[in-house]
Amino acid sequence: MDLSGQEPRISVVVPHLDDLANLDACLAHLAAQRMPPEHYEIIVADNGSHGGLATVEAVAGGRARVVAAPARGAGPARNAGVAAARGAILAFIDSDCRPSPDWLAAGEAALASGDPARSDVVGGAVRVVAADAAAPSAVEAYELVFAFRNDLYVHRKGFTVTANMFVSRRVFAAVGPFANGVSEDVEWCHRARALGFRLGYAPACIVAHPARRSWDELARKWRRTTREAHALAPAGLLGALRWLARAWLVLLSALPQAWRILRAADLPARRTRLGAVLVLLRIRGLRFAEAHRLAFGLSQEIVR
Repeated sequence: MDLSGQEPRISVVVPHLDDLANLDACLAHLAAQRMPPEHYEIIVADNGSHGGLATVEAVAGGRARVVAAPARGAGPARNAGVAAARGAILAFIDSDCRPSPDWLAAGEAALASGDPARSDVVGGAVRVVAADAAAPSAVEAYELVFAFRNDLYVHRKGFTVTANMFVSRRVFAAVGPFANGVSEDVEWCHRARALGFRLGYAPACIVAHPARRSWDELARKWRRTTREAHALAPAGLLGALRWLARAWLVLLSALPQAWRILRAADLPARRTRLGAVLVLLRIRGLRFAEAHRLAFGLSQEIVR
């Protein structure tokens, strides 16, 4: 990564909050990219870690530039990173991701350069990995089947996760910054597509993401994402009815999705599959309850 003052081609933006061990691993993988180091820079946008900027800078060492992102939220943190970036291309990744050695080169190659087959915004592959591939926990097994299906997100839902996203600075400036308090990747990509920018999927642009290991981690994720999705839901009676219908669809779809888990060839044991099914049923129940809590303005304590 370039810290010499020369203008880099690519700026890698890494939002961070109290995740030093994962940040260290992410930076190690970024430093090992098969790209000349003067061609890219790494910016860690710290969102108020308890140890302060000095602690984050100590972990970053000479591998990255650390900037403060005082406005809390993943969207504002990424915006702070963009504000400090110098590259013509912006590459977004999360601090708990592990990019493949060709990640930057593959993302850059997939961006638009006059070829109609290429894209203005690129989402790459996110491969979920368990701590022990031979013996994943029930929560990890659930994540291995369902988490980060970025190919489906791009092709069917019209967005890419910001854990693996490339865009030119020109396009980002035209679309505007990430929002806060919503699913910022969904909202930003929908804005980009509404402006006519093309979204594409790059399977060779790969990052690995550790599966969540505990129920608490998984529950926090789905409470947050359900809340953010509700913030994007249309207002009014029709919007509320569509939101509730979606909640029922999510709940009822657990049955066919359970069959998908039971048939998953990459889950090593029957007991692991059954555990993952139980996690699926539990998480769909949580999402159903959370969706109704939000729809009817109930307090968090009522549904816990």
